Amino acid sequence: MGWFKAPRVVHEQRMSLLAIVAGLPAVVVSMVIIWGPGHPTPKVQWTLTLLILGFWWGFSASIYERVASPLRTLANLLEAMREGDYSIRARSADHEDALGDVMQQVNAMGVTLRAQRLGALEATTLLRKVMEEIDVAVFAFDGAHRLRLVNRAAERLMGQPSERMLASDADSLHLAEFLEGEANRTVQRSFPGAMGRWGISRSSFREGGLPHQLLVISDLTRPLREEELQAWQRLVRVLGHELNNSLTPIKSIAGSLSSIVARDPKPEDWEDDMRRGLAVIASRSEALSRFMGAYARLAKLPRPACRPVHVTRLVEQVVGLETRIRPVLRLGPELVIQADGDQLEQLLINLIRNGVDAALETGGGVEVGWTRSGGQLEITVRDEGPGISNPSNLFVPFFTTKPGGSGIGLVLCRQIAEAHGGSLTLANRGESAGVEARLVLPIG
Repeated sequence: MGWFKAPRVVHEQRMSLLAIVAGLPAVVVSMVIIWGPGHPTPKVQWTLTLLILGFWWGFSASIYERVASPLRTLANLLEAMREGDYSIRARSADHEDALGDVMQQVNAMGVTLRAQRLGALEATTLLRKVMEEIDVAVFAFDGAHRLRLVNRAAERLMGQPSERMLASDADSLHLAEFLEGEANRTVQRSFPGAMGRWGISRSSFREGGLPHQLLVISDLTRPLREEELQAWQRLVRVLGHELNNSLTPIKSIAGSLSSIVARDPKPEDWEDDMRRGLAVIASRSEALSRFMGAYARLAKLPRPACRPVHVTRLVEQVVGLETRIRPVLRLGPELVIQADGDQLEQLLINLIRNGVDAALETGGGVEVGWTRSGGQLEITVRDEGPGISNPSNLFVPFFTTKPGGSGIGLVLCRQIAEAHGGSLTLANRGESAGVEARLVLPIG
C-alpha cells in the first residue's frame, strides 16, 4: 500500500491561504448579517456581498504579493552572489522595518564579498606572477598524484609546456619517487631540461577540502660550486700562509748555511752557526709537521660510535683531569645519553682547558654544569677570563690567539657536537667577565 503524497504548498500560497483564513470569520459574519432576517433589498445585498468579497480577495492577493516580491528579490540577489555577480543591489531597503534590515544586510554582504573577491583575485594574480618569476621548479599534485599546477621553471626543467603536463600522473613525469619518503633531500639527477645536483622539498596543503602535495625542486649545482670554490680558496690561503711561515725562514737559513760552507777559510764559529741554523730548520720542520698532522686529524674525524654514556660520570672524570685550576662542578640531573664517550670526553677536555687558560690570565675561576631542557642536554663551561675579542673567528680552522696553538680545537669540538646531532656555541657572559661555552646534545 503506497503512501498518499499531498500536493506541495509553497511559502507564498501558504501566506495567501493564511490571509484568506484570517478574513474568513469576518466575511461569514457579514454574509449572515446581509442575507439574514431583516435583510435589505437584493440589490444592496449583492452590492455589499461583491464589495466585501472583492476587498477580501484583493487584500489577500496584496498580502501574497507583499510576501512573495521581497523574497524573489532576495533570491535573485543571493543567486547573483552565488554566480559571482556582486554589483546588484536591493532598492527600497529601509531601516524602518525588519524586511528593510534584511535587505540592508544583504547589500552589505554583497559589498564585503565583492571586496574579498577582489582581494583574492589580486592575491592570486600576485602569487601566479611570483611563481612564474622564481627560479625554482614548483609542482602541485592532487591526492591521485596528478599534476594540477606547474610554473615556468618547472616547464624548463621538464622540457615541455604546462599544457602537455597538466593532468599527467607523477609516474609518467618520473617524479613519483619524490612524493614518497623524506620530505627534504638532496639528489643527483638528470631531468629532460637539465642535470646536476638538486634540492627536493615536499609539503602538503588542502584545496577544496582535498589533500594536495607541493613539490619544489631547486638547482644546487651553482651554489654548491660557489661554496666549494670559496672553501678551496680559504684552504689554499691558510695552507699557503702556514707553509710560507715555515719555508721562508728555512730557505733563508739554508742559504746562510750554504754561504758559510762555501767560505774558505771558514769562520771560527761556523760550527756553532751550523748547529743553530739546523736547529731552527728542524724546529720549523717539526712545526710544519704538527700543522699538517692537525689538518689531517681535522679532515679525518670518524663518525661517532654511540653507546650509553652516564653524564655525571663523564663530566666528573673530565673535570678531574684539570690540575692547574680546580673547576667548580654544578651537578645536574642523572642522565644517560646515546653518544660516543671518547669524542665527548675530548670535546669537554678542550672546552675546560680553554676556560682554564682564559681564567689564568685574570686569576678567575671556571664553572662546569649541566641541565636538562625538554629532550636536550645542555652542558655549560663558564670562565672568568678576559672574554672573546673577535667572536667571528672562533670556528675558523687554524685561527688561534694562543702562542703555539693549532687553531683546530674549537673546530673539532663543533664537528663532534654536530656529528651527535647537537650544537656548540661560545659567547661572552653578559652579567660578568668571561665566556660561556654551551654544548647542546639530544637525549636518547
